[in-house]
Amino acid sequence: MRKHISKEVLYGANNYVTKNICAVKGSGIYLTDITGIKYLDFISAYSSVNQGHCHPRLIHAIEKQSKELTLTSRALYNNVLGDFMESLSTTFNYDKVLPMNTGVEGGESAIKLARMWGYKKKHVEYNKAVNLFCSNNFWGRTLAASSTSSDPLCYNHIGPLVNGFDVIPYNCIASLERAFKHNPNIVSFMLEPIQGEAGIIIPDEGYLKKVKQLCKQYNVLMIADEVQTGLGRTGKMLACDYEETKPDILVLGKALSGGMMPISVVLADDEVMEVMEPGTHGSTFGGNPLAAAVGLEAIQIIKDEKLVENSYKMGEYFRNTINKFNTPLNITCRGKGLLNAIEFENKDITEKVSITLQRRRLLAKSTRDNVLRLSPPLIIHKTQIDQALDILHDTLTKL
Repeated sequence: MRKHISKEVLYGANNYVTKNICAVKGSGIYLTDITGIKYLDFISAYSSVNQGHCHPRLIHAIEKQSKELTLTSRALYNNVLGDFMESLSTTFNYDKVLPMNTGVEGGESAIKLARMWGYKKKHVEYNKAVNLFCSNNFWGRTLAASSTSSDPLCYNHIGPLVNGFDVIPYNCIASLERAFKHNPNIVSFMLEPIQGEAGIIIPDEGYLKKVKQLCKQYNVLMIADEVQTGLGRTGKMLACDYEETKPDILVLGKALSGGMMPISVVLADDEVMEVMEPGTHGSTFGGNPLAAAVGLEAIQIIKDEKLVENSYKMGEYFRNTINKFNTPLNITCRGKGLLNAIEFENKDITEKVSITLQRRRLLAKSTRDNVLRLSPPLIIHKTQIDQALDILHDTLTKL
């Protein structure tokens, strides 16, 4: 184990704080390290393996397609992409699909699409378009994403930052309407329906619906970043479904491949997507046959195995049980579906809990110092949830 870890430390950029575990195998909700120790994985590659590690159907899909055709670029049609796009379009009720690779690439594409729409359809002043974001957002580490961040770790020492971005408080309708009234050049408002990296922050009930109403009133595109919250993670296919709200632009990623490879998409109706013309946007790997085959199967697994329903049911049980724990620690557990967090009093306690859980063979990662994120694959069943709850209860009681 030391040999493998030391090579990553020696040759890798120092941009991660990594647990002292060297994983060699994943199966279902479990990860096995190089010494043979098996862990309950409550990190799930930050919601990328909703279908579980190395799902057999995904392995079959990638093996089958990899023997036929992996990449043509979009210079040619291929025999798989159309089926993938149709599945996405019918599942999420959008006219058009823009296939990309990573979540942040999907976010950047959505912002670019909104600006093009702003100039061509809303007729905002040339080169004055503004994309609006929420404080404590997290959608990646590119220059654009970092320029929208309120976290100094994201934007320090990389300036000058990208122009044309404004940030307002999350879950504040009054701030949103003030921004819309003040600046007619705002073309989009991009938000996470539940803020993930910020600590699983859930907005007030009705917030998303009011956002959509204001966007419609002021002719602004609502962009939902559902890269982490989408595809069943929150107990609905989309977190926006809790308020029956359809964003103008939807960004998906992570579990769209079930952990097989980078796949992301941007979805919108014709009125928005038609502003893109040949040559205005592209991606060498976006929409490749291998990704299309894997993505098609990843979506079908979620439907066939009723992972959305399981996420909702197991999440309710998980939170209700934790909130009945009798422990000496002052804790609160919140979330939707299997996107959950326990908030502690300070960073030190959170870190101690995380380390103790790791010793007890349960993997969880802290975010925002005092929040422990708990997000297992959506295939988890009650026996495994109970196993995790026993570990958590014993850890929190004895700590």
